[in-house]
Amino acid sequence: MGETGMVSPMSSKKCPDCGESKPTTDFWKLKASKDGLAYYCKACFGLRNSRSYRQKQARLGKQVKAYQRRRQVPEGMKYCPRCEKVKPVDEFGRNRSEESGITGYCRPCHNLIKNESRERNHGSVRNYLLKLRYGVTEDQVRQMIAEQGGICVICLRAEPKHVDHDHMTGLVRRVLCFKCNGGLGQFEDDPERLRLAAEYLELEGSQARWLEREIGARVLGGPERVRSDPGWRTRSDSLGSARHYHLRQKYGINDEDADWLLKMQVGLCAVCSDFPAKHVDHDHATGAVRGIACTGCNSGMGQLRDDPVALRRAADYLTGGLVKTVPTPDGGARLSFTVPDMDPAKVPPGGWTAHWEADGRHRKANPELGILRVGPVWVE
Repeated sequence: MGETGMVSPMSSKKCPDCGESKPTTDFWKLKASKDGLAYYCKACFGLRNSRSYRQKQARLGKQVKAYQRRRQVPEGMKYCPRCEKVKPVDEFGRNRSEESGITGYCRPCHNLIKNESRERNHGSVRNYLLKLRYGVTEDQVRQMIAEQGGICVICLRAEPKHVDHDHMTGLVRRVLCFKCNGGLGQFEDDPERLRLAAEYLELEGSQARWLEREIGARVLGGPERVRSDPGWRTRSDSLGSARHYHLRQKYGINDEDADWLLKMQVGLCAVCSDFPAKHVDHDHATGAVRGIACTGCNSGMGQLRDDPVALRRAADYLTGGLVKTVPTPDGGARLSFTVPDMDPAKVPPGGWTAHWEADGRHRKANPELGILRVGPVWVE
């Protein structure tokens, strides 16, 4: 020991328990001792501590795990007690509550432990997530699906698997299929955009009327383009561009046509006129181009199968005019989401087509059906 009372890092000390002379780094620091070090080495200190602790627990009738010596882990590595492996610290997550700032378990083990805890405390991981995100349980979701007759209330085609909620209030509306749920998100839950998209697909909106006035037809290009206008292929200043050949092969238009459309649309979406036009939209049945749409409208129409009926039903769903509760003869209640009304429990799987078509005709002829908002459905 030097004059300052500090222990030299190269000095050694003998442990009375194991009888070995060890570097001072193998002893804990202890200000109360004369040399500033603990009486026993770290290994023996741990054994003594363990014996004392386990004797006390045994007297209390408690069982504890067998003692494990503190592991010497290389710098930049960390031991995971779950998989019992020494791994790089990069394989561990962050945890500000820990002194080291790193989680106690590696990422795979941390996720397993979290899932086991959720299953133990909430019954399942799905139940935990449903309660966390939407405030409903799995049983309530199953009840909603049963009330819907096991069908998505918008498209009447697919199995409902995704809980849909109002992003403004946080309240649950219904359970939808993947495509309808995604389609609402692409349209930003905007019923007016959905109705505009329905008219656009039926070639009855402002875009179709404008095209008819400009070129005499409500669509542009398509497979019929070559026969009706054989010179269109050569009217472009960039015949060799990759974009030109892509447009020509897929849509029956060229660079010049696309630029003209974009210019006439003032760079805005042909459907909503709110966002930049980026994607050429075409009729998948005829191959003809309807216009250039923004990302949301183009993707949303695709998610909703380019079906005007689905778009109008989705708009009415958002405004509260699609799903309603009606009384039953036994004094109870059931859901109704078609016009004319049909009990979901009485429609067999795959038997919604006729009701779908009748509902589509009725909603198109009576757009006021979905105007009155009655609010989202909440399951108690």
